[in-house]
Amino acid sequence: MQTYTANEAKTRFGEFLDRVQREPVRVMRHDRVVGVMVSAQDFEAMRAFYANRLQHTLERSAELAQQGGLTEQGLNDLLADES
Repeated sequence: MQTYTANEAKTRFGEFLDRVQREPVRVMRHDRVVGVMVSAQDFEAMRAFYANRLQHTLERSAELAQQGGLTEQGLNDLLADES
């Protein structure tokens, strides 16, 4: 992964954007990573991957809760508890 300082990214922005289309680019400021820039295509792929993973986790959690005897009313009671 290529690394740019924040100042390099600013002053060489066109080159920076071109590089991002080929691979993620790490951005450093004061010797620490402050961000990583990726192409729009890579971002959408990551977003879809994590959304899918979350959906599967929620479905599995619901299955386990139901197997454990949690009812819809029990869930509503838990969510309404303000303690």
